[in-house]
Amino acid sequence: MFSWSIKLGRIFGIPFYLHWTFLILIAFVLLQSWAAHGDLREAFQAVVFILSLFGCVLLHELGHALAARRYGIPTEDITLMIIGGVARLRKMPENPLHELVVALAGPAVNLVIALVLIFSGLGVRIERDDHLHVSEIVFNNGPLGYLLIANVMLMIFNLIPAFPMDGGRVLRALLAMTMDYPKATRTAASIGQLFAIGFGFLGLYVGAPLLLLVALFVWISAGAEAYQVEERYATRDVSIGEAMLTDFVVLPPSATLGEAAEQLLAGSQQDFPIGHGPDAIVGVLPRSRLLEGLARLGPRALVTEAMTPGIEVVEMNGPLLPAMNRLREHGLACMQVRHQGRSVGLLTLENIAELMMIRAALEASRRI
Repeated sequence: MFSWSIKLGRIFGIPFYLHWTFLILIAFVLLQSWAAHGDLREAFQAVVFILSLFGCVLLHELGHALAARRYGIPTEDITLMIIGGVARLRKMPENPLHELVVALAGPAVNLVIALVLIFSGLGVRIERDDHLHVSEIVFNNGPLGYLLIANVMLMIFNLIPAFPMDGGRVLRALLAMTMDYPKATRTAASIGQLFAIGFGFLGLYVGAPLLLLVALFVWISAGAEAYQVEERYATRDVSIGEAMLTDFVVLPPSATLGEAAEQLLAGSQQDFPIGHGPDAIVGVLPRSRLLEGLARLGPRALVTEAMTPGIEVVEMNGPLLPAMNRLREHGLACMQVRHQGRSVGLLTLENIAELMMIRAALEASRRI
């Protein structure tokens, strides 16, 4: 779930949220329509159209979620934002065929909605010219006609082969059928960044700031996707013990913030466990809380006044990747690493990053 989101309920057991930015969009549409037409009915219809469109976006994301569930992958939640929707899958399918199905499930929902609006006659109508003896299909000039056009546009836009759009994942899945997954991701990310450059130039040429924002978003997302996959594959066979910090200081509860600051300056340790020794840790004093405590409480205050109570525990022989994800997702400063009931180290994102840099350097040396 994204911060500042309102929970609306559950669909098929999946919680869905509304981000506060969506409320800004509703207010903007309402005011713009009122200013343009001065008609409350027109303004109300515009808001209903936006709500209907985001209902289609919710169904789009639900398509991804239900397709992923078919392959045993749960969805944490779905969030609707001003830029669209996000379904947070617990993980992406690594089987290329499964990823292809999950990626196509969202645009397929938009296609089905468009076909329903077409064949029901709600989104289009047939006009006949008796003089020329011809008939043509035209879009209805109303909310349902606009909704049909919007669903077709959503489907086309999402199939652009660039991350984070579904088309980027479709491309990656197709490439992964002929090459390894990290290489497929790098290739798909590079193609996506070429599209980002194209969006950028087009935005400059036609004077469309929105296209420039899309270009920036696609460029950053493509790079992030490539990095995350590389990282995931680099850590998949690494144990927590290989990345843990073994030389660390545990501050007693009687230590002051001033003494903690001296330890921070004296070495490379950023986050300090608090307790009566490594096996009796009662909390953690991250660097951010230390600096905040110094400013608010002064150097003579005890570390217990600024620490975060408790510390999560992981086993030394456990896999690194789930622990690393937990550190990130929950904003944890560190985890206590135990082996056979005893504390043997700390796990921090800084130490994991250093391990990854060392492994990358060693891998590069082997290729020389």
